[in-house]
Amino acid sequence: MSSSKRPEPPFSPDRRKFALGMASLPALALPFGAMAQSFPTAKVNTTGLAVTDKEVIVGQLHSATGTMAISETGSIQAERLAIEQINAAGGILGRQIKVVQEDGASDWPTFAEKAKKLLVNDKVAAVFGCWTSASRKAVLPVFEKENGMLYYPTFYEGLEQSKNVIYTGQEATQQIIWGLDWVNKEKNAKSFFLIGSDYIWPRTSNKIARKHIEGHLKGKVVGEEYYPLGHTNFNSLINKIKLAKPDCIYAVVVGGSNVAFYKQMKAAGITSAKQLLLTISVTEDELLGIGGENCAGFYACMKYFQSLDNPNNKKFVEAFKAKYGAKAVIGDVTQAAYLGPWLWKATVEKAGSFDVDKVAAASPGIEFKGAPEGYVKIHENHHLWSKARIGEILADGQFKLIAESPNLIEPDPFPKGYQ
Repeated sequence: MSSSKRPEPPFSPDRRKFALGMASLPALALPFGAMAQSFPTAKVNTTGLAVTDKEVIVGQLHSATGTMAISETGSIQAERLAIEQINAAGGILGRQIKVVQEDGASDWPTFAEKAKKLLVNDKVAAVFGCWTSASRKAVLPVFEKENGMLYYPTFYEGLEQSKNVIYTGQEATQQIIWGLDWVNKEKNAKSFFLIGSDYIWPRTSNKIARKHIEGHLKGKVVGEEYYPLGHTNFNSLINKIKLAKPDCIYAVVVGGSNVAFYKQMKAAGITSAKQLLLTISVTEDELLGIGGENCAGFYACMKYFQSLDNPNNKKFVEAFKAKYGAKAVIGDVTQAAYLGPWLWKATVEKAGSFDVDKVAAASPGIEFKGAPEGYVKIHENHHLWSKARIGEILADGQFKLIAESPNLIEPDPFPKGYQ
């Protein structure tokens, strides 16, 4: 997805019509404005947040520029869509949501700087943001020091839990471990070549993967390589893969590097006809840049695919395309980003307050039955109960659903034996 395509302002009247009739929107119990009177500002905002009788200000903090824009632009768009829908349905405690957007620019110190600006200067009530674990780790001390609330949408390595973060993506047990079990059982993969971008998420994910492969699957890791973000020459890596002849390539390459990686793989003759590949980092957003024809037949383990056949998802996809164009695509993290504003709304209304401590305390047990992935609920560890799914990449850039967990998987960010 092009980094130059910026989200439109979320409140234009001509963009509201598609949202008003959505069945997933909660019915309003009070006339517009009456709810704000029932929850006076002095009671719902005791900590100096940017909340008035008519509006509440939130922050968006993603990479709109740089190598990660290919992945994060969808998150910006999905959060804006959710906020527009919430506003069209009456807002939150009778207040309209106003957005202050900052660009992390694919640079981790910039993320930390912008997070402090949003919390200290803008005094936002919540922030929807980050993609990489490096950006999340950079901002986490800021959120904990300034007592802000971050809704983080990306699947990640786990090994973290914070009062100040709601993790709307999946952690390792819901993606890495489940996916490896599937490829071992269903594809008889016993030897693996681990590939990743060179920062905390791919390295930690592959550390967990290696422990699972060697300790539980009794398999073998025949190679492990890392490359800087934005890297574009994978010819040396491809030669190593050819020599190692793994049963499965396990790919955790992120951002714009994916375009070069998969195109060069195909050019070298490494296609699904000859090689099994499982990725936990390529979604429909990345495929828009890669081209589905360059990695057709490979597999991804996610909790969401745009092609999911359920009523919630059909309405979500229709609304997303109505706002961003018929050619817009929706990936796993984009969907998880859409969950953030809705979960925050439900939590604030349960707490009867925008105060972060009260929102954090009210978060466990919050449900969103209108989730495009089907249904989600916040666990007491601030992660979501969700399913795991395997999709096969199609030439048109979409996924064919191949397998899914029979039940919601309880999040366990600190799985025993993997730390």
